[in-house]
Amino acid sequence: MQNYRYFLTVFQKQFGRRDVSEVTPDEIMEFLVKITEGLKPSTKKLKYSLLKSLFNFVQNTAVPDLFNPCDSAALSKTFRVSKLPPWTILERDAVDEFIFKTESPRNRLMLELMARGGIRIGEVLKLKPQDVQGRKLHLPNPQQ
Repeated sequence: MQNYRYFLTVFQKQFGRRDVSEVTPDEIMEFLVKITEGLKPSTKKLKYSLLKSLFNFVQNTAVPDLFNPCDSAALSKTFRVSKLPPWTILERDAVDEFIFKTESPRNRLMLELMARGGIRIGEVLKLKPQDVQGRKLHLPNPQQ
């Protein structure tokens, strides 16, 4: 809440004395570039989304014919978070080597369950002795 409050206060100082319909996409771009300088791309995207939501709120509640200056293609491309590269899948031999070189029985069991059973780490950590029934595991609340 404090981040949003601060951001909107800075926005109000910059544009507060003007009619909201007079703000242009170029001014929004200049403002966002200035205020997000040196920040991570995801933070820049968050600030852009916040501002876009603000204009959508004004449009939906007070000024129906308002043009949202954040709807410009240049802004959406500039503040888009690039997609992460696909994960590298380890070869089965490499996974086997990791497991067999692990000395702790606890850690080895965890790695075995994750690699062979496809169980996520959160599910492994929640397992209890009563979840083991013979050679089967019962996951009480599996993630999807």
